[in-house]
Amino acid sequence: MPSVSIKDLLEAGVHFGHQTKKWNPKVKPYIFGRRNGIYIIDLQKTLRLFKVACEFVASLGEQGKPMLFVGTKRQAQETIREEAERSGNYFVNQRWLGGLLTNWDTVKKSVVTLKKLEDTIADEDSGLSKKELSRIDKKRIKLDKVFCGIKEMKEPPPAMFVIDPKKERIAVAEANRRGIKVVAVVDTNCDPDGIDFVIPGNDDAIRAIRLFTSCIADSYLQGASVYETRRAERAAALAEETGEVAVETVEVEAPKEPPRKRITLKVPVGGQAPKPAGPSGSAPANEGTAK
Repeated sequence: MPSVSIKDLLEAGVHFGHQTKKWNPKVKPYIFGRRNGIYIIDLQKTLRLFKVACEFVASLGEQGKPMLFVGTKRQAQETIREEAERSGNYFVNQRWLGGLLTNWDTVKKSVVTLKKLEDTIADEDSGLSKKELSRIDKKRIKLDKVFCGIKEMKEPPPAMFVIDPKKERIAVAEANRRGIKVVAVVDTNCDPDGIDFVIPGNDDAIRAIRLFTSCIADSYLQGASVYETRRAERAAALAEETGEVAVETVEVEAPKEPPRKRITLKVPVGGQAPKPAGPSGSAPANEGTAK
């Protein structure tokens, strides 16, 4: 888990809950007390549970499994997108589309449509008029607003990180139905039921949201680095093993000796073999010449 202290939580305003009249009794175990009509969250419990949540997220990264970051409230939109993209995960930061998890096959068709529209606009040789391209671009913008963070998602992920599960109750309900683990920042007005990893804390302050979300992203990246290291080691070991097998199975053929030339000499009966001719085919220089 990234290094986080009680002081960091205090400075980010994590301990400030909602007004006492807006609380949910189920969060009572996480409340330290009240001050000026506002509940104060027990940061000792927050830190302990936050560590557990970060360890779970890191384990996902170690296994190479993705997450879905969800936060559609105005204060969370920018941070959710930035940290999800930084950690290589999916996100929803505008509007939760009902059935996104429970009816994924239908939702995926809209994602495919979005990609086709993007390809059409990017194609300089499409032959479409400016008016047609403008109409297509408007449709693309509308779809992109909802699906931009899940365009590369092949299937619902095994886990989801949520800012404000009260606002994102539909997303949490769908995750529960699909058996998807939910990690969530739970304020004093939220229902912790259905949350697998509760992080008691302020889900309205921008600094608190950024602290929680960035630490979740950092934890995932720490796990992902372990995953990448292991994968590289396995690939290297496999390459080495494959290389050794190849060396053992290679057969080297011995070079063939060039064929020997046969020289036939005709020897007259009762005589000696004639001496080879000189370079020009004539008799040697020391024969047949008077001195």
